[in-house]
Amino acid sequence: MPNPQLLNFQFHQAKQTITQPTLVFIHGLFGDMNNLGVIARAFSEHYDILRVDLRNHGQSFRSELMDYTLMAEDLFSLIQHLNLAKVILIGHSMGGKTAMKLTALHPEIIEKLIVIDIAPLPYGNQGHQDVFQGLFAVKNAAPQTRQQAKSILEEHIGDPAVIQFMLKSFEPTSAEFFRFHLSALFNQYPHLMDWQNVQVETPTLFIRGGNSSYIKPENTEAILAQFPHATSFTINGCGHWVHAEKPDFVIRAIHRFLNKN
Repeated sequence: MPNPQLLNFQFHQAKQTITQPTLVFIHGLFGDMNNLGVIARAFSEHYDILRVDLRNHGQSFRSELMDYTLMAEDLFSLIQHLNLAKVILIGHSMGGKTAMKLTALHPEIIEKLIVIDIAPLPYGNQGHQDVFQGLFAVKNAAPQTRQQAKSILEEHIGDPAVIQFMLKSFEPTSAEFFRFHLSALFNQYPHLMDWQNVQVETPTLFIRGGNSSYIKPENTEAILAQFPHATSFTINGCGHWVHAEKPDFVIRAIHRFLNKN
């Protein structure tokens, strides 16, 4: 029987017959499977592609519980359900931490790991207070149009790029007006910003936005202590959403890493 808490997913088979591991794309906080779609499509000819909505995001199940072990095991259950022997994980931000945790828990199924703009570190309050204020203001005001929601978010969030990102998930027919479980994300936020150190021998690539504060040069020692086989690549002129700002650079970095022995 299917797992009643199986994540919502899309599985795309490569155009060519292949023996490569499946690429698994994992989005970040407040996102969904579409966030890494441009990157995923670039590899769809030569790799099977699995895109997922993490718990409390997109069309996946809702839960009041949320931490990296739970999210990693959600993914592992889905990978088993699809009978995938080997996978390569590609995760952004919260999705990168989920990918790191899954690799630590089940290294036997992970051939390579690619982490986009997040470090294996606790972050404390990473500046989402204004975001949550804006999102709850939208929920309380119950707007019926995207423009109405945009005006409310602008009262709380100063970054237009963040506002546009949140509006991608605006859904006035949803109980909380977004395609994520806002209350659970707020309540479980300390777990999502936290991290317990792991020890991973899997080949790993960290991709960093040059203007991002999520991975800093001084984090290198902490990263290598947990991921001794890690390499890094910085893409200058972009921030935390490096895959959206400079997708071609991200695609090339991933391509080189996948073809590296």
